Amino acid sequence: MLSSPSGGGKTTVAGRLLKKDRNLIRSVSCTTRKPRPGERQGRDYFFITSGRFKAMVSKRAFLEWARVHRNLYGTPRAWVERQLARGKDVLFVIDVQGGKTLKRKVPGSVLVFLEPPSLAVLRARLRGRGSEASKDLQVRMKDAHKELRAGRKYDHRIVNDRLARTVGDVLKMIKKERKKP
Repeated sequence: MLSSPSGGGKTTVAGRLLKKDRNLIRSVSCTTRKPRPGERQGRDYFFITSGRFKAMVSKRAFLEWARVHRNLYGTPRAWVERQLARGKDVLFVIDVQGGKTLKRKVPGSVLVFLEPPSLAVLRARLRGRGSEASKDLQVRMKDAHKELRAGRKYDHRIVNDRLARTVGDVLKMIKKERKKP
């Protein structure tokens, strides 16, 4: 499972990992937020209505779900179970709330937290992607402080300061974890 504060690089790192390791498959979460430019239904997220999300919660269709930055996110249980049955290692790109829950519910899962080099770099990354309104940016920066504290409890922490090195470090960690009994 790969977590970071919003803007910490988890989506970018995950994309590189998936190209380098064919046994990894990215978990696709459901969300009630609107798609960002370039995001596709079923590839990046399953974009669903709040009503549908709540119905899935009542049917216990999620391994985990949470409200993050004023939107709902959840990991669909059936989809993950199908991938594991195919022998795939599921790469969860997930917030720290979901990471904590999945660690408890999915035996053998490994949590990796990507830390930004600094909060100033994190703020610049969020501004640079141009998808955050000023109010949303403030919420995400406030949440980043909590997420950084939660990341201290992860199995592995990696500073995402240089993309190629970060991807290499995560790949080494994955290979090491696969060798464990």
